[in-house]
Amino acid sequence: MQTKIDFKVKYKELYKPSAKEVVIVEVPEFQFLMIDGMGSPGDSQEYADALGVLYPVAYKAKFMSKAKGRDYVVPPLEGLWWADDMKDFREGNRDKWKWTMMILQPEWITQDMINEAIKTTKGKNPKIPKVIEKLRLKKYREGKSAQILYFGPYKDEGPTIERIHAFIKELGGKFEGSKHKHHEIYLSDPRKTSPEKLKTVIRQPFV
Repeated sequence: MQTKIDFKVKYKELYKPSAKEVVIVEVPEFQFLMIDGMGSPGDSQEYADALGVLYPVAYKAKFMSKAKGRDYVVPPLEGLWWADDMKDFREGNRDKWKWTMMILQPEWITQDMINEAIKTTKGKNPKIPKVIEKLRLKKYREGKSAQILYFGPYKDEGPTIERIHAFIKELGGKFEGSKHKHHEIYLSDPRKTSPEKLKTVIRQPFV
């Protein structure tokens, strides 16, 4: 019988941090299925299209892996967020936000498998958004980061983000918006969870 790996459990310190205090973690290199875009997540067609291709390909890769004897739970959606002028990010000028949406992939998932997953997904759905061509498999390492588990609506994250930033500054740490990107891990499905109960890991890498 196959053992299904759950990366949220395997890397509990990264996916289930304290909700009471900011903690420091060392995030190793992982590979992700990624797609880039720009604009407000709430009303951007590009954002909707990105999720519309990211999930199907991630699940297709999972089923391909399972068929070869290695099963796992598809990890949660994650997002990197920044702006060319970080003032736009801090002040909520969402039309100027840039993002990378991504889903962690096990180390044994290869580019060939992703290519096959994309091909199969396109074949089953001729109307799949064209941004599927922008999907890529890439390694990403954050290293030293501060994080906390946040409960509540996405629009009210501001004070929690400021708390993390203040924590880093108290340690004498530094971060640059486009180099040390604001990172969120979405542990709840907003379609099925009330806003006040949404769980999000908020992470900020720093040096």
